[in-house]
Amino acid sequence: MIDIEDMSSQDSKRTRVFAVIQALIVTVLWSSSFVIIKFGLEDIPPLTFAGLRYSIASLVLLTLILAQPKMRSSLRTRSRRWWGMLFLYGCIYITATQGTQFLGLFYLPAITFSLLLNLTPIIVLLSAIPMLGEKPSLLETIFILLGVFGVFLYFYPLDFIGVSIFGLIIGIVSLLANSASAVIGRAINRARNTPSLVVTGVMMSIGSLFLLFMGLAVEPIAPLSSLSWFYIVWLAVMNTALAFTLWNRAMQVLRAVDMALINSTMMPQIVILSFVFLEEYPELLDWLGLILLALSVTTVQYFQTKRLNNTPDS
Repeated sequence: MIDIEDMSSQDSKRTRVFAVIQALIVTVLWSSSFVIIKFGLEDIPPLTFAGLRYSIASLVLLTLILAQPKMRSSLRTRSRRWWGMLFLYGCIYITATQGTQFLGLFYLPAITFSLLLNLTPIIVLLSAIPMLGEKPSLLETIFILLGVFGVFLYFYPLDFIGVSIFGLIIGIVSLLANSASAVIGRAINRARNTPSLVVTGVMMSIGSLFLLFMGLAVEPIAPLSSLSWFYIVWLAVMNTALAFTLWNRAMQVLRAVDMALINSTMMPQIVILSFVFLEEYPELLDWLGLILLALSVTTVQYFQTKRLNNTPDS
């Protein structure tokens, strides 16, 4: 006789594992963005670069949304509060987070900027407790802190000689915006009452308009080469339209802290890509820090999947 509860448990585990895989695929795409952006910034002003990327991506997503009756109907039933949350989400996740990311990569090395973003989990951990009521276990907290320690170990001893102070300020702003967007995105997506494609398309359209307007207002306009347009279109379609949709789907299953930890796997990926394409070379202590970070992510995901049946989905 088939146990219905066992089948439901297996389905839940498969759903969670699939969400983790989706999120990890997104980190691969986003990690490659750091290298592509560094190359593109040689010819494209940062805010204009970011604005074009996300504007084109939002057009792709809106086309997909409007082409499907089910997606269109989901927009008609949304409340003012929902639209307000999407407006806030777009402004923070696209305008603030992504705008400062392009600026940060303009002034800082890719690995230095990645270090700042990898401090996101500890901020999300603190903010998600009162805002979302998501409380990680003591063991999870230990491994989260172990991952953060690995990030600091990577850059030990901390030496910012020759690093742009303005770039560091932008990096800190990007860190705070990225942390806030993780919590807001989780609050929106965990309701599971709106297709992730709609959430992504609407919030990205809002944020990209502000970002593009800012870029065109403060940066010089110059003709772009075919290679520059290739960078923009690739980032827009693959690393943005596709990646953000998968990311929002994963957020419907995983918690804010889980998503932040998976996002932290971008650190070793960026280091490897920077090693190959940007000629930035980690040392022995750097690799040890990366191993600790990877251990942190893997272990927390293992415990979350193992105790899924004993803990209500938050």
